[in-house]
Amino acid sequence: MKAGWRQWQDGVLLLRVHVQPRASHDQVVGIQDERLKIRITAPPVDGAANVHLIRFMAREFRVPKSRVEILNGETGREKRLAIHAPRAHPKWFEDLR
Repeated sequence: MKAGWRQWQDGVLLLRVHVQPRASHDQVVGIQDERLKIRITAPPVDGAANVHLIRFMAREFRVPKSRVEILNGETGREKRLAIHAPRAHPKWFEDLR
């Protein structure tokens, strides 16, 4: 299955995301410009937002943090994530098909 914002490759889910730091709570907002828009509470300081994003996505897909990887975009809001062998698909993931 392939969409502009997500792609499967050998059991790895690749996501194109746009991250909005310093939000009031963590949530997946929807699709914006062919990217998954995610709001997180962490500030974009000293890698805190990246750590928080990894933790949030690991919880959402029920995998250890070690199975969520930022492939590129570490210093910007536009990122590409890899989630290795996700154990679950959150409701928002299914709804955004």
